[in-house]
Amino acid sequence: MEETEEISVAEEKVVDISLKDLAKKLEEFARARDWEKYHSPRNLLLAMVGEVGELSEIFQWRGEVDKGLPDWEESDKEHLAEELSDVLLYLIRLSDICGIDLGDAATKKIVKNA
Repeated sequence: MEETEEISVAEEKVVDISLKDLAKKLEEFARARDWEKYHSPRNLLLAMVGEVGELSEIFQWRGEVDKGLPDWEESDKEHLAEELSDVLLYLIRLSDICGIDLGDAATKKIVKNA
């Protein structure tokens, strides 16, 4: 997702939001910008893969890192949060466009893998 484009949310920290709520916000976001015509499964997947690449670059030369990232600068953690969010948002949009209930599918997968 473009850094200059933002989804309007309250300035307070969001504690809990459902995947369905995020999907609805993303649908509204795309509709408001007339981007729906570009949101094919293929295009969304390729965009998400690009974001995964950006996410991997953050870790590329760091070697192993400790859980919680205690040695990281706050700005590095913020960058990581942005890239993780980009991947998540594309995944949610992709699943929505494909008619997949991601929460349900993930829950079933956890049970299947148990």
